[in-house]
Amino acid sequence: MREAIALPNRREPIRQVMAALDRAFFDDPLDVYLLPDPAQRKRLLSKIHLIMLRYALRYGEVYTTPAYEGAACWLPPGRTYPTLWRLLSVAWRDPPLAMGWQGYRRFTQVDAYLEHAHRSAVPGPHWYLWELGIDPAHQHQGIGGALLRPILERADHERLPCYLETTNVENPSFYERHGFRVVSEGIAPGTNICVWSMRRG
Repeated sequence: MREAIALPNRREPIRQVMAALDRAFFDDPLDVYLLPDPAQRKRLLSKIHLIMLRYALRYGEVYTTPAYEGAACWLPPGRTYPTLWRLLSVAWRDPPLAMGWQGYRRFTQVDAYLEHAHRSAVPGPHWYLWELGIDPAHQHQGIGGALLRPILERADHERLPCYLETTNVENPSFYERHGFRVVSEGIAPGTNICVWSMRRG
């Protein structure tokens, strides 16, 4: 059985996980929409993932594997909506506008839709799977399920739901195998991005 460990809050493990996430999300529909130029996307994904990892390490929990092949970033009950001030506290070196004005405008457009779907699906306390990504070279080996397991087991013990959203058409079936169900599906207004909102429990 694959093993999940808490991501050490040290530079080298974070760098390795960040690189795995960069590869995992390079062709993701949402990232392609936000950063359509491949060169810019390759350059900025690392900054975006570094911010997410810093944020989740400070305000949530991050699980990886001993070989740092990917990560699951979770935000806990009471902290399931990333706030601007908390983001700025971990992103002061790489502010959101680093993606350019057009990229930031596209981000805020999608983010408003995601937040509405999130609040509608789980109005009470819950765990939020903010991001799950596995290096493509290591996918389909049971790593994703292993990275989900620690919080899914905790949520079951606490009798709390879990929530996530995905924009990749291949992902809902994976999450359904781990007890999630689709609670809404739709196109974010003004975009071509289809969002599946999923809840477990």
